[in-house]
Amino acid sequence: MNENILNDEVQKYIHEHINADVNKIALAKPLFKNISSAELAGQIAAKKKSIHKLPTWFKTENIYYPALLSIEQCSSEPTAQYKANLARGKSLVDLTSGFGVDSFFFAKKSDHVYSCEINEELASISTHNAKVLGAENIEVLATDGIEFLKNTAQNFGTIYIDPARRNQSNKVFKLKDCTPDVTEHLDLFLSKAERIIIKTAPLLDISAGLTELKNVNEIHIVSVKNECKELLWVIDKGFKGDTKIVCATLNDTLKSFEFYLSDLKLETTIAKTEPKGYLYEPDV
Repeated sequence: MNENILNDEVQKYIHEHINADVNKIALAKPLFKNISSAELAGQIAAKKKSIHKLPTWFKTENIYYPALLSIEQCSSEPTAQYKANLARGKSLVDLTSGFGVDSFFFAKKSDHVYSCEINEELASISTHNAKVLGAENIEVLATDGIEFLKNTAQNFGTIYIDPARRNQSNKVFKLKDCTPDVTEHLDLFLSKAERIIIKTAPLLDISAGLTELKNVNEIHIVSVKNECKELLWVIDKGFKGDTKIVCATLNDTLKSFEFYLSDLKLETTIAKTEPKGYLYEPDV
């Protein structure tokens, strides 16, 4: 983390050149001492990406931005707010916090959030931004979240994990292909918290996920502006009942409907009629 980027004149330049051609800036002669042109361009590109996705960060002064890829991969504010309402208990540990967006919104619902990030650069950035955003109950730990759980004697109300879905530059979505493999560590999670929330890609087949996981109380299918963004698996220690499926659309207002897994086993009647003039494609 290059703290020179936080200088007033640099921050002013970033703000005033939010719509500038970042490629030209990256290739130009450095404008500020101890700041490369690539670093400056990266801050502008990441901040611009946050205009709609992370408006709280965009509107807050002295935010330090990570590499653009981290902004692209992190949760948007609407989805982060949604999942924060699923947390239980007074303490929460985010095992793969990244840029810290989910941790920030969890901190609004929990007394204390342990935000684990194995990348030291990202951990430093998240620590700085948490202070700037006034989230004093977030404790950022530059460590592997799984190792943190193994070595702590503390228990938590909720464990949240968003496993990485890239493997040697290829996108993956099966639970066993993600890092870390949540199926391998599920017993550890259940020994440390009453509730586990796992974020997965929308491509993950629900029946396959139910086969690999256990104690799944709820599955939330979350869509933003007609695009399915994520599946949230809510696992509660000791739960053995019928799994609830919640479909939520986060547009101008929250709309949702829910049903139970057993409902899918009911016999359905397919109308034997000719196709009409349009195809109805559901949101989630």
